[in-house]
Amino acid sequence: MAGMSLQHPWAFAFGLLGNVISFMTFLAPIPTFYRIYKSKSTEGFQSVPYVVALFSAMLWIFYALIKSNETFLITINAAGCVIETIYVVMYFVYAPKKAKLFTAKIMVLLNGGVFGVILLLTLLLFKGSKRVVLLGWICVGFSVSVFVAPLSIMRRVIQTKSVEYMPFSLSLSLTLSAVVWFLYGLLIKDKYVALPNILGFTFGVVQMVLYVLYMNKTPVAATAEGKDAGKLSSAADEHVLVNIAKLSPALPERSSGVHPVTQMAGVPVRSCAAEATAPAMLPNRDVVDVFVSRHSPAVHVA
Repeated sequence: MAGMSLQHPWAFAFGLLGNVISFMTFLAPIPTFYRIYKSKSTEGFQSVPYVVALFSAMLWIFYALIKSNETFLITINAAGCVIETIYVVMYFVYAPKKAKLFTAKIMVLLNGGVFGVILLLTLLLFKGSKRVVLLGWICVGFSVSVFVAPLSIMRRVIQTKSVEYMPFSLSLSLTLSAVVWFLYGLLIKDKYVALPNILGFTFGVVQMVLYVLYMNKTPVAATAEGKDAGKLSSAADEHVLVNIAKLSPALPERSSGVHPVTQMAGVPVRSCAAEATAPAMLPNRDVVDVFVSRHSPAVHVA
């Protein structure tokens, strides 16, 4: 292969550099998954980019084996398969049930069904250079999908004005990787390697621009929470007597306990003295007077 031959030193250099940068790119989500591990929750993170990246790595290994002597493509994509598999497994462990089912469906459909169909069609229906051409264009298509997959994250950044789910290090490494692999494909005259990295470079730059624009912005969700917190903090630190009334059929005299609250609207707040002198309530109302603090963690008083 031209890329591994020292007769093409620049191709060798860019192929080696591409392996190093791509390996670092595969490792870039480690802080994300460490956070998932610590919180035992996937929070707002999505599994789609990792499933698609795994599928793309599988395709490139198949392409490299069919074309033969594409050592640099095999080494980096083999490493990618291992790393992306670990990410997906961790996602399965900590994701909620609905997210697990969605990820499982994508895995079965894409990494099982679609890859199996491509494998059979290319091996049974095509031979020689036609097989390489078909696989090459398929790889281009799915490599583009890998770069397009973060569009949902970019949309989220714009909506929430938060870069929490789009690390700058990942965007930078994707951009550098795209530049190096484009030059590598250009030098070994493999358009299937060079073409998708043009789009990869474009999306990488867009992600970095978004990061710069929104890194100092106040997230939308945080703003709403701040307003609520302001309301609570501005309230006086005092105790109140809350009269919780529930309309219900009359109960026997020995019945007691706190009943579920179904309606709070219109419930008066009365003092202890007023409550002591108040006339008996109608027999069809159960009343519970609760002495609470505004700062009680179990009771929210607006």
